[in-house]
Amino acid sequence: MTALLINAFAHSYTNMGVKMNESSFVKCEIKEHVSWVTLNRPEKRNALNFQMLEQLVTTFQQLDQDDNVRVIVLKGAGKSFCAGLELTALAGLIEKKTADYRERLRRTILYGQTSTNIIELCNKPVILASHSHCIGGGVDIACACDIRLATRDALFSVRETKLAFVADLGTTQRLHRIVGEPWARELCLTGRDFTGEEALGIGFITHLCEDKASLLEKAEELAREIADNSPLAVQGVKDVLRFTADHGTSAGLKYVAQKNAAMLICEDGIEAVTAAIEKRKPVFKGR
Repeated sequence: MTALLINAFAHSYTNMGVKMNESSFVKCEIKEHVSWVTLNRPEKRNALNFQMLEQLVTTFQQLDQDDNVRVIVLKGAGKSFCAGLELTALAGLIEKKTADYRERLRRTILYGQTSTNIIELCNKPVILASHSHCIGGGVDIACACDIRLATRDALFSVRETKLAFVADLGTTQRLHRIVGEPWARELCLTGRDFTGEEALGIGFITHLCEDKASLLEKAEELAREIADNSPLAVQGVKDVLRFTADHGTSAGLKYVAQKNAAMLICEDGIEAVTAAIEKRKPVFKGR
């Protein structure tokens, strides 16, 4: 299904007159079970264009299927994490007003949502390491991540409101789960900037780091700690949290009972018990 959406995603942009190219706007490096994914348009402060969104989808699709990857860290190259959707691309999408073009625009938005949905639906936990600007579409991406870290100079904004449209890649569906309904309403309705310190205070991020270097150090520390756990348990936790958020506590309790009944008798479970008895660190293989 995801592959079909990816193909449709690219096809829709082609039909709308947007040229695709082979530039690597998303880079990926894997080190000891941790994948470092980098938004790579530093000269544009990693503003999102259609090629970057497509590459983000394909990158996460591949990482989701890679058993060697247990955790993903998402970061930005250059001076900012992400300056939001590139305005020239937005202008190209709204210049025509015919009904058939509006329908293609609707489908394009749906395909664009795949770029954040795939982060949330990815089996592997995703840690956001955001520095400086995280604007508009950058916040959409941030909301889809499991853990969010930022630098003290970070600046966030649901900027779409000030550009006369509604954030449509996931912020209006996810932000209230992270910071609560009142804060989500204020930030989305005003479109105002909020700082790293404020983001920490309202629970949008869990750690505030002094600079980019310490940000990446903290992200690696958390990633390593997660990667040392059983991949089956980690992925199970993410799955159960997501299911419960969508279906409520009662259904979530039944779901986790079914999942644990299937998971508890496994090699990783036996290794955890054996390591505890032998007073050593367990070595999990995801089996």
